Amino acid sequence: MFEVRIHGRGGQGVVTAAEMLSVAAFLEGKHAQAFPSFGSERTGAPVVAFCRISDREIRLREPIQNPDAVIVQDPTLFKALDVTEGLKPDGYLIVNTARSLSEMHLGEVVARLPAGHALTVPATELALKHINRPAPNTALLGAFAAEVGVVSLESVLEAIRRAFPGKVGEANVEAAKAAHALIAAKAAA
Repeated sequence: MFEVRIHGRGGQGVVTAAEMLSVAAFLEGKHAQAFPSFGSERTGAPVVAFCRISDREIRLREPIQNPDAVIVQDPTLFKALDVTEGLKPDGYLIVNTARSLSEMHLGEVVARLPAGHALTVPATELALKHINRPAPNTALLGAFAAEVGVVSLESVLEAIRRAFPGKVGEANVEAAKAAHALIAAKAAA
């Protein structure tokens, strides 16, 4: 089973990201579940959502304590809480920022992970460019598909189209494709 924890703030599409990730897994014939954990339900409040992906039926229902991957939609959360708590030693960390991991002072976290398992992606900037809104979730899913490979980009794009039909969906698809291309190019370099 592959477990993902997504951290962000209310209004950033954290819950929707987990749902789209689970749909992408379903599209590939896998079992998946997505669910949120709310503190105070207001815009800007910290939000956590979870997604489990497996080749077998998933019977667990509790929050994910030891994720295989952590996606951080709002980098200011590093100052508020330990978003990497419980991240497996061979896990992945994907952070929405245009800054480098060293500029984010994440050297200690990066040192605990295998080389290449921690990365930054300017998802908000990509969202503003393609969607005209600071909604980084779909761009981060594109980056996740490129970096982790648990689901394909094609499945992520179809999940986005199902969540956001029409022009809005296609704009989000372009943001996801741009993030995927950016991460694939970094990996090839």
